[in-house]
Order: sequence, then structure tokens, then C-alpha cells
Amino acid sequence: MANLVNLETVSKSFGVRPLLDSVSLGVGAGDRIGVVGLNGGGKTTLLEVLAGIAEPDDGRVSRQRDVRMAVVTQRTELPPESTVRNAVIDPLGFDAEHEWAADARVRNILDGLGITALGLDSVVGTMSGGERRRVALAAALVRELDLVVLDEPTNHLDVEGVRWLADHLLARRTALVVVTHDRWFLDTVCTRTWEVVGGRVEQYEGGYADWIFARAERARLADAIEEKRRNLARKELAWLRRGAPARTSKPRYRIEAAEALISDVPPPRDTVELLAFAKRRLGRTVLELEDATLTVGDRTLVRDLTWRVGPGDRIGIVGVNGSGKTTLLRALAGERELDGGRRIQGQTVKLAHLSQELHDLDGSMRVLEAVEEVARRVVLGKQEMSASQLAERFGFSSQRQWTPVGDLSGGERRRLQLCRLLMAEPNVLLLDEPTNDLDIDTLQQLEDLLDSWPGTLVVISHDRYLVERVCDQVVALFGDGRLTDLPGGIDEYLRRRDAAVASAPAPAAVQKAPSSAADQRAARKELARLERRLEQLHKKEAELHAKLAEAATDPERLMALDAELKSVLAEAEDVEAQWLEAAETAEG
Repeated sequence: MANLVNLETVSKSFGVRPLLDSVSLGVGAGDRIGVVGLNGGGKTTLLEVLAGIAEPDDGRVSRQRDVRMAVVTQRTELPPESTVRNAVIDPLGFDAEHEWAADARVRNILDGLGITALGLDSVVGTMSGGERRRVALAAALVRELDLVVLDEPTNHLDVEGVRWLADHLLARRTALVVVTHDRWFLDTVCTRTWEVVGGRVEQYEGGYADWIFARAERARLADAIEEKRRNLARKELAWLRRGAPARTSKPRYRIEAAEALISDVPPPRDTVELLAFAKRRLGRTVLELEDATLTVGDRTLVRDLTWRVGPGDRIGIVGVNGSGKTTLLRALAGERELDGGRRIQGQTVKLAHLSQELHDLDGSMRVLEAVEEVARRVVLGKQEMSASQLAERFGFSSQRQWTPVGDLSGGERRRLQLCRLLMAEPNVLLLDEPTNDLDIDTLQQLEDLLDSWPGTLVVISHDRYLVERVCDQVVALFGDGRLTDLPGGIDEYLRRRDAAVASAPAPAAVQKAPSSAADQRAARKELARLERRLEQLHKKEAELHAKLAEAATDPERLMALDAELKSVLAEAEDVEAQWLEAAETAEG
């Protein structure tokens, strides 16, 4: 059978840099292909050329006649004036307005991606970037397709959403080409892997674990320049094979070869040694919440919570989007006041908090200067590194370290933010979605650093591999006002969520007066107004952060700007609470 899409000696450059160099490959019916490689290495360009969004400089792209294809990349934009109904339901051509509701497949997609909760009459232009991406993904998946091409589809999904998407794609016969750094997703869904490296596309059978083995074996045969990369690949393979069961989908490679390759790789970390070292650095008290209550509007996120985070604890926090994970982490960091109870911080704690927001830096400053501004050398566990060496671990080559901060992409700024945090040598790390915008190589570097990091770690992440790899304990917010310990980790979390969804009452049985159509329309207008105000407040917050940096030597101006910033943050919190109330009414 002919391929759905063929690339024949395709080349594509960005400026003088070749991203694709005489690449030939094909996508067959039913193929599920994961695309991996360094950020900026050409993954998105490959997808866009394959999908016909971008034309190659040389070579030929051919597609099977009448192939039904949908593409969702990071550049996919829906008309801002359209509603969810316009974007997702109307193109399906249902005769009656509510006929779509009888289609179980369509309803499953809307529910699985959280689109139902957004409301079909919500306007795309008023949504957050993550919500727009989910609507675009739903608009693609509701169609009957031969091929779907996706660029980082898991970025705005929680753990449950990532699992739903994997199950959905596995249940369809649609061919798939997907760029993602979510390694669990790659290993669960994909049967082939393409690695974009140096303008070429290396092709491998199998998913993530198989690719890691092949990569480690290839590196074993390479010269000494690949020593660092080989060790990371071997360490990752050792971790994968220690899992129960091993994550390879089938024994494609000789077991003896794999065992020989990892025979001298130590466990990811010596927990006993790290715990002893952490206690020496931190003492008994690290961070504690006593009888803590956190509310947003009428919602209570946690009530009378007593939570003690001790020396050497490595905790992952999971929960659906909107369950309060970020608010809880901010409260733990001391950046958000409790609505009841108290927060205790140990005297020896040196805390670093990686939030999802990117903090502004002087755009004219070079990358290396931004790192050295914090410190010139750092000791992380048993490793001592210069600022340049740590920057290189986070994907900034010696040449890239002289790039002005203002020229960095969002993903590069995120890596720089994380690098600066670690240069401060904290002994408590609070990380909110640290894997966003990181490629797999940088993820491996981050995990390698965290493996031997002798401090207290609390992580929010939808990346199952990261949580399983670097955390010893998983806790969850289920919306019942408590923080629940999960000895069975993320698997237990998903089982509990499945049970909760299965036992939930049907919408008709919910004891709540239904909102009238007029109330819902008014609430949707109020939502749009509140979202515009939130956007204004976030812009104002960014401007104030920049002014605070400029006023570093002016104490009087610093105090005035700090007071203004606190006022803006307080108003943003009030607006978010109003938004939640309006959203509940709009959903009826």
C-alpha cells in the first residue's frame, strides 16, 4: 500500500542554518510516529513541510489523493471571533442544533479535552492560550481522518488529559505524527520514532524506551566526544528497565545487550545518603502548613490542612487543571497568604520557586551574564560546576551563551530561569511544571541533576516520567478539601479519578438550581470582561517587574513600585475569584 505522505530528498533552511538536509521518509496508513530532537533542531519544520504548511527549499513532498489530514501545531490559530461551537461542531454538518449530542464519539472528545466545561458558546478570542490549543485539538479530532499531525499536544493537558488523549489515539486507526517531550505518551502511543538531528532524520522502530536503547547503543560505538550524552542515555535506560514491567513494548533488541550496556550504571540516587545530607543542611523543620485553609471565591481548595514537608522529601503534586495545585505551591512558598492557619519555615531554609510565569530580565544581558549574576560556581550534590558548565547542561552551547536574553525563545527563557534558580544553591526547590518547553535532552539533564540533589523537592508536573523518576511520594488534590497521599503513585491517582467519575451523579441529579439562558448569556459576557481585565493586570504586573529591576538602586521608588505590585496582585486574585463564579453560572 502506498504511503499517505512521502518526502523525497527534502531540504529546508532557516537563514543559513539547514534544518532539513536531503531528508527522505514516508508515513503509512496506521503509522504512529513520535518526533524527537533538540529545541530548534527542526522538529516543527519537519511537521509543517510534511503537512504542506511550509514549502521545502528543495526536494518533493507528495500526498495520496484525497488523504484526510488535520494539523495542530503551535502556530495553529482559530478565528478569534468564533465560538467553540463554530470551531468544533458546525464543520461536522449536523442538521439539528443538538444532533451532535447524540454522537458518543464527539461527546467523548469534548469531555476528554475539557471542552464541555468551557462552554460551546465561549468565544475563542477571550480564552487563554492553553484553552485555544485544546479547542483546536478538539476541532481536529472530531473529524474522520487518515492522518493527524500534532505539535506538543500534551503541553496544556493534566495527567488525566494526557492519558485520555493517548487512549483516544490508540483506539483510532488514524495515522499519527506527533512532536512531544512527554516520554510516557511517546512510549504508550508510538510504534516508530524519528529523531531530527543535524539536518537528518534518524528512524527507529518502537517508542521512547526502544529509541533510548538504540541511542545508547549507537553512542557506545561513537567516539569520546559523545561521552556525556552516552552516560545520560545509559542512565535513562537503566531507570526504564528497572521499572516493573520494563517499558519496551516488545523485545525488539537482545536482552543480553541491554543488560551489558547498563550493568555498571548505579541507581538514580542513594536515598539514604541524600536524606542524611539533607538533614545536616536543613535540620528538622523545613516547610509546614498547620490547619491551613485556601479558598478562591466560593471554592475551598484545602481546609484545615496540616502538611509537613521534611528534609530530603521528594514530593509530586497531581490533580486536574484548576484543582488548586499552583495556589497550594505558592502558599507553601510564602507567596500567597493563607485564608486560615499558619505557615512555618525552618531557619536554615534557602528556598527557590520555579513558577509558570517567566520573570523579565534585562534583554541586553547575555545568557552567561544572567547566570553569573547569581553566582560564578555552584555545587549541586557532589558536582561542582561553573556557571558556563551549568548553562551548557541546560542546552546553552558555549556560543549560545553570548546571545542577548531579549533574543531567546520562550522555552530558552524557561531554561535560563531554571538555571538561575539552581545557581543560587537552594536547599528547597518548588517546581511548577518544570518540563514545559524543555526537549528530551534537557529533561534528561534536569533529571540527572535532581537525581543527586540533596535537598527538599516539591514538584507539580503532568510529566509522569519526571514525577516517577525524581519523586519518592505522590500527593493529590481531589477537590474534597484534603491533600491525599498516594502510595501507588500516579497509577493510583488515575484509578481513583476513574472511580470518582464513574460514581458521579448524572447532570440531571445534581442538586442545584439550573441557570436560565439569560443568566448564562450574562455570565458569558461577564467572563469576557473579566478575562480582558485579567490580561490587563498580567501586563501591568510584567511592567512593574521590569520597573522594579530598573529601580534596584532607588529604595524610595522600590517601595512605591512594590506597593503598586501588591495592589495589582490582590486585584488579580479577586478577579480570578469572580471569574470562577461566572464560569460556574455560564456552564449552567
